[in-house]
Amino acid sequence: MASIVRNFHFFSDYPVLQTIFWIIFLVLSAIIANFIVRHVLLRIFYKLLSVIGRGQSAEFHAALGYLANIAPTLVIYHGISAIPGLPAKLVTVVQNVSSAFTIFVITLAISSMLTFLERAYYTRRGRAKQRSIKGLVQVIKIIVFIVAAILIIATLIDKSPLVLLSGLGALAAVIMLISQDTLLSFVAGVQIATTDMVRIGDWITVPSLNADGDVIDMALHTVKVQNFDKTITSVPTRKLVTESFINWRGMQESGGRRIKRALNIDQTSIRFLTDEDYEKLNEHRALRNYIRDKNREIADWNNNLSANQEMIASARRLTNIGTFRAYITAYLGNHPSILQDSTLMARLMAPTPTGLPLEIYCFTNTVKWLEYEAIQSDIFDHLYSVLPSFGLRVFQEASGNFTQLVTSQPIPVVEIPAAKMESRGAKARP
Repeated sequence: MASIVRNFHFFSDYPVLQTIFWIIFLVLSAIIANFIVRHVLLRIFYKLLSVIGRGQSAEFHAALGYLANIAPTLVIYHGISAIPGLPAKLVTVVQNVSSAFTIFVITLAISSMLTFLERAYYTRRGRAKQRSIKGLVQVIKIIVFIVAAILIIATLIDKSPLVLLSGLGALAAVIMLISQDTLLSFVAGVQIATTDMVRIGDWITVPSLNADGDVIDMALHTVKVQNFDKTITSVPTRKLVTESFINWRGMQESGGRRIKRALNIDQTSIRFLTDEDYEKLNEHRALRNYIRDKNREIADWNNNLSANQEMIASARRLTNIGTFRAYITAYLGNHPSILQDSTLMARLMAPTPTGLPLEIYCFTNTVKWLEYEAIQSDIFDHLYSVLPSFGLRVFQEASGNFTQLVTSQPIPVVEIPAAKMESRGAKARP
């Protein structure tokens, strides 16, 4: 442009008009350069990418759009020095601003490219969605923007970046204090990634924050958990390292989900089996072998003790709750939806004021929530229905109907004959 200015002598007798003319010419040149790059070169480039099936991401297009802004900036940077009549300081300021703007748009392009690479990482790798790199990408972006800020400030004041870096030593403590959360979150993110504590898609429970749901996003500062009521809880990343939480991934990968629920038995309904109970319970095919083997064991035990069969305190006998436990074990052992190679038992827990807990402990052969709840409900539907045939009752506190029934009963009034009242009164008089 300098050669064009030297060879063009129009307005040579009017320096001010000449300067204005070349400023307008420079601005128009920058606009034309921007138009050519954006509407010609970029469109051709986009069509080439669409032909080969690449670069269809919005972030990739945004990065190229940012880089297109460099063309008019370079025109202004190199053209401003060729305009006659401009002060040297003004030329320096315009060039410094142009350089700073170039650094800024390059930084934005790098940020968009990092986002593009992050999205490509998730789409090209099968298991990439489980291991989030969003926190790492955000840290790289922070570093890029810090470096860009230093370079922009150094360019604007026309100083070396080393001068600014030498002055940052005194501000190190302040910077550490300001970026404390960022540093802690970054370290926590590295620990989570290296130890594979949490992945996207994991079901986690954080009791201290009332978070219970699936991890949908893992960023530098927060981990987003979508609760089962569709609300979103943002958990600070460092909380997953400093505080305890539950990750249900192991359950989901095992293929089985635990059932651990108790029936509260009314303790007053526990008793020995009678002959009538034996006849009724022998109809259950699952209990025949148990009753036969248990009776043989009890008979041997009582014979060894030489115990009197009439004395309940010294002789062993079958109980209704023990037989019910054996029935539950046999029932679950033949259930098609219960894992047979995992722990399976029915056990009595410590008595409570609300009954004797009879706990069922087993694992379903599915981890899907709806199927799991359906299996668990079917099992307890059956157990509650078959419980009375063993002479057992479920403990239940007095309900409103029971209270109403008791309070509605009339209080009996004992009538005392009048003669007795008079005799009692006579005795009471001195």
